[in-house]
Amino acid sequence: MHELEPVDVLMVGAGEYTCGFVQTSFGAAADKPAGVVALTCFDLRRLGKVRRLVLCDRCGTRMPAVRATMEAKIGRVYRGLDLSLECFPADDVHDDPDATIKAIATMKPGDVAIIFTPDDTHAAIAGSALAAGLHVLVAKPLVKTLSQHAELVAAAKRHNVLLAVEYHKRFDPIYADARNRARSLGPFSYYYSYMAQPKQQLDTFRAWAGRSSDINFYLNSHHIDIHNWFVGHAAHPTRVTALAATGVAEAKLERACEDTITLSVQWANREGGSTGTAIYTASWIAPKGECHTRQHLHYMGQRGELHADQAHRGYNTATDESGYAALNPLYMRYTPDAAGFFAGQGGYGYLSIAAFLDAAAAINAGRASVATYEQEGVLALASRTLAVTAILQAGRLSLDAGGAPVDILYDDHGAPRDVRLAAGGGSGA
Repeated sequence: MHELEPVDVLMVGAGEYTCGFVQTSFGAAADKPAGVVALTCFDLRRLGKVRRLVLCDRCGTRMPAVRATMEAKIGRVYRGLDLSLECFPADDVHDDPDATIKAIATMKPGDVAIIFTPDDTHAAIAGSALAAGLHVLVAKPLVKTLSQHAELVAAAKRHNVLLAVEYHKRFDPIYADARNRARSLGPFSYYYSYMAQPKQQLDTFRAWAGRSSDINFYLNSHHIDIHNWFVGHAAHPTRVTALAATGVAEAKLERACEDTITLSVQWANREGGSTGTAIYTASWIAPKGECHTRQHLHYMGQRGELHADQAHRGYNTATDESGYAALNPLYMRYTPDAAGFFAGQGGYGYLSIAAFLDAAAAINAGRASVATYEQEGVLALASRTLAVTAILQAGRLSLDAGGAPVDILYDDHGAPRDVRLAAGGGSGA
């Protein structure tokens, strides 16, 4: 079969996840020291799947430092990678709020935009990229409200392009296996997830933490998506109650900001009328430990249960310089192979991006359609993740209402359409 044409890629956001660039004394997180998006795209270009690469951020004056970081962490580490790219805005521009629009204007329909920017900017950037006919992959969460989510789904449908959320945990082989096993365990009964990162994250995200987003949107969204991926075909969330712990972030940032957020969510099984409950907890005030992110989930169906510890894979190291650490090369394998080449093509951080680019290329070539990937159910397409946004938005509304319960309302087609205080309060749309 003829090889698919390589795609051109616009990367929006030149920070930690894209480039491994962090302007704090702590630097990039230990689990992604060289970033994920750019490294993956550079390697896919080496493999003939990516052609032109464009990098965009509001601040052009930091682009030389961004490129220097990628040269040090990628160019000097791996053989055979071409790090050439076009950057927007120019290096002498301090701040250009229209840089993304200008970068999108240089792309053509069928190209790909990968967006890793603060949560409150996703809707506008993704909307502009979709309007230009680009396939769009967005960092979690896609957006912060159901109304924004629905608007983007409609735009993607109008332009017949892919719109997905970069929920890379779906590509973790253990989580993927658990998802399939969960379907044999009977109706959903109970789910619990925990995800926590160290306090240094508050320095990394100082510009927006507690202002435009929170730890629930940023981190809890991962395992909410995994749960919805497990059971969304047979159950739906109906009510959300949120609680938060405070103290550390507020002292560090000198503004209101939750340390830890816990959501309690009621789910309804569509067949039989039974109910299930889920508890999702996320924090960014953990102490520094043997891994950057402590995380695990527990799933119980009415006929069995599963437990997965994503933080500890039975693979550890200890060095004089860094001490003891738990390793997870199943996510991103940064150690080069014996010949000096990047060898992380099987990592779920890499696969999440590669699978999206492969899908875009297949659609461009007429070998697949958006419906193909909706039916396949691996990519976190926006059209299939409305329930995740409903839970996240309801959680924020509950917190702002002092922990009051919030109901999720559905339209005649069974899709979430709004969230509302259960006691008869106003809409959160």
